[in-house]
Amino acid sequence: MAVHLGEAPLDAGGLDLPEIFDRFRAWAAGDPKDIGILTECVLGSGLPWDLAAQIHFQTEGRAAGNGALMRAVTAAVRFAPQGRDATMDAARRISALTHGDGAAWEGTAILHELLRHALDGEDPLGAVPSTLAAVRAEHRARWATVLAPDWHPALATENNGAVWPCLGSALWALRATADFPAALRAVVDLGGDTDTTAAVTGALAGAVYGVGAIPAEWLAPLHVPLPPAERVLWVGELTVLAEALDAAGRAAGSG
Repeated sequence: MAVHLGEAPLDAGGLDLPEIFDRFRAWAAGDPKDIGILTECVLGSGLPWDLAAQIHFQTEGRAAGNGALMRAVTAAVRFAPQGRDATMDAARRISALTHGDGAAWEGTAILHELLRHALDGEDPLGAVPSTLAAVRAEHRARWATVLAPDWHPALATENNGAVWPCLGSALWALRATADFPAALRAVVDLGGDTDTTAAVTGALAGAVYGVGAIPAEWLAPLHVPLPPAERVLWVGELTVLAEALDAAGRAAGSG
């Protein structure tokens, strides 16, 4: 989903929500290796892009899973050069394609903004207070709790499949360690929804420490199959995608 989320704005020349939703839906129908229950229900509902997530939320009452965080890094790279308001707005709108709960929108917006600071060479942990100030008021207190410097994953009131402890655990891992591998190992050792917490932590730690901090033996086998097409992206192709997203964002930001 992260790759589709990266390629869609490049092909469309900007944020095209129906196009992103169509790509997500085709991916979900292509028998992917893994897909979250909530995301699968929304994308398989047959409802239009602007109704599917909201109707699911109204019916089920729960939609604050961490899936929108997991896929967010490509869009965060694309919209970071356009500034805080643009990147947080894009995060909310993209998250809302599959997650009807505003808590997921705000969590994704927070991740986008923290990544913007990290990509600019700043400390994302130091940017937490200013980022929280831009969070919608009804969600701010709960996010402030899990992003606080003294919060620990042991204090979580939900499992880390939920959006709050997922992002909170990623920031905890960044605070508690001093390099990329240690941050990833720390968050994986928490257990639970380890692939998602590691993806979110990897996005933040990667932006902080840079690609050179990732062990070569981790990069060599890295690949992304893209159903329904018979495409597989390896590190070289993923790097080209990241560079194209950064360039497109900078061009849009300067315009």
